[in-house]
Parts: sequence; structure tokens; C-alpha cells
Amino acid sequence: MAKTDASRHAPQEIDAYLAALPDDIRQALERVRTIVREIAPDCTERVSYGIPIFRLGKDLVGLSAHENHCALHTMSPPLVKALADDLRGVKVSGATIHFTPDAPLSRDLIEKIVRERVKELGG
Repeated sequence: MAKTDASRHAPQEIDAYLAALPDDIRQALERVRTIVREIAPDCTERVSYGIPIFRLGKDLVGLSAHENHCALHTMSPPLVKALADDLRGVKVSGATIHFTPDAPLSRDLIEKIVRERVKELGG
């Protein structure tokens, strides 16, 4: 089995992923995508393992839609642990933060997560 190019930039894959979602879910995830791209404008985008992934040499963060929630995949259990105070009252599963369109993550929290991930990746 051939390994896919992890650095491949395919934003159209994320566009297609988002286009298939209900409007409220799509808008919630597009908001997070916009913030990620503002903080890490050099990141590449693609769908990997069935979810939108943003990369800066390595996986930075990911997004996904589920039946009852949206998710921001931090790709970093240590970061989630370090942000425990910031995540108080937010459902967290491992390195994944759950939210809904009716209870979105704050812009400040998303920015903090992405900035910290950039630092972790050496950026």
C-alpha cells in the first residue's frame, strides 16, 4: 500500500467535507477553519483519516462533525492538560474538544490552542 503525501495541500477536500454538512454544523466548523488559517496562514489543508486536517510540517489541528457535536482535534494530550483551566465546562475526550453550533468555542480559546500547537511544532 502506497503512503499518501502528508504535505499535500488539498483545501477542496475540506470544502467538500463541509459542503456535505447541515448549515449550522458547517458554519460552526468554517468559523474554526477561518481562525486556524488566520493564526497559521502557511498551513496546508486536506482530509486525512476522514476529517479535515491542518498541517505545519506535522498535523497541527483537525476538525470533525458528529451526530451530536463538532470537534476540534488538538493532536496534543499535553496541551489539553495544560489548558485544563481554559477548558473548564467544555467536554473533552483525550486531545479532542467537543462543541456545538449553539455553544461554540470562543475565538480566544481557538486562537490559544492553535498558537500553542504552532509552538509545539517548532513554529
